[in-house]
Amino acid sequence: MARVFVTRELPGRALEKLAAEHDVDLWAERDAPPFVDLCRRSAGAEGLLCMLTDRIDAELLDAAPGLRAISTMAVGTDNIDLSEAARRGVPVGHTPDVLTDTTADLAVALMLAAARRLPEGEAAVRAGEWGPWHPGWMLGRDLHGATVGIVGMGRIGQAVARRLEGFGVRLLDARRDGLERLLDESDFVSLHCPLTQGTRGLIDAAMLRRMRPEAILVNTARGPIVDAGALADALAAGEIAAAALDVTDPEPLPTDHPLLSAPNLIVLPHVGSATHATRETMADVAVDNLLAALRGEPMPHTAYAGELG
Repeated sequence: MARVFVTRELPGRALEKLAAEHDVDLWAERDAPPFVDLCRRSAGAEGLLCMLTDRIDAELLDAAPGLRAISTMAVGTDNIDLSEAARRGVPVGHTPDVLTDTTADLAVALMLAAARRLPEGEAAVRAGEWGPWHPGWMLGRDLHGATVGIVGMGRIGQAVARRLEGFGVRLLDARRDGLERLLDESDFVSLHCPLTQGTRGLIDAAMLRRMRPEAILVNTARGPIVDAGALADALAAGEIAAAALDVTDPEPLPTDHPLLSAPNLIVLPHVGSATHATRETMADVAVDNLLAALRGEPMPHTAYAGELG
């Protein structure tokens, strides 16, 4: 029986499955463990089940020399130094495929919410601003028949593309059509690429200026792909029509962050995979990865350096 540190309570019954085979040390608080506690509680552990908010780097691995396996309850692994883990012979598991459709659903929902100004309309009703019908009030934009550019045509990007077929859109793929052309021509730009050195700050002030004034930016990938300050400026200047974000930089976004004062902005608290079924399945996959590695077997879903960022 190995000691396993789990950095957050898991949905469903995945923890029971893990506890049936190993000694589980659970960080029971809602907030992520501070890095000093993450290192302290990982020391002496053979397995670590972490979240995307936990920093797993050489310093942590130095503090936990007995680690035999790391499993993250996420698809992306930008919080983990995969190269350093591989150098030490510590396999890292993740949860691909599981949240593809759920995140794709949210991306399309954000497109529609931003285009049809749903948060503004709902707020107007509650504020008593709903007067007699007027032909020019709360006008939005159509998704059907629009041009949608997808940056990152991986699993989630492809799932978004399949959903958009029913809207009769014209699809542009950054890989096939080029990012600059995509930004020049798209009514909606939806980000689905992993966070890597090459994509960090990809959507900066210059790229935002390439977008059409009527365009809407949607990000359900990773916050640092977009320069938050540049986005705030672009929205304030009317360089783009709106933005809808499920991810930000930093996370959580401070309430006094300049981005939150920008107009025509929807911000969600990173809920792309937040359905009961998806989160429970993610927890199950993360536990299965850890159990396999601790038995000395290959993880069902291993993350490799250079593959996901």
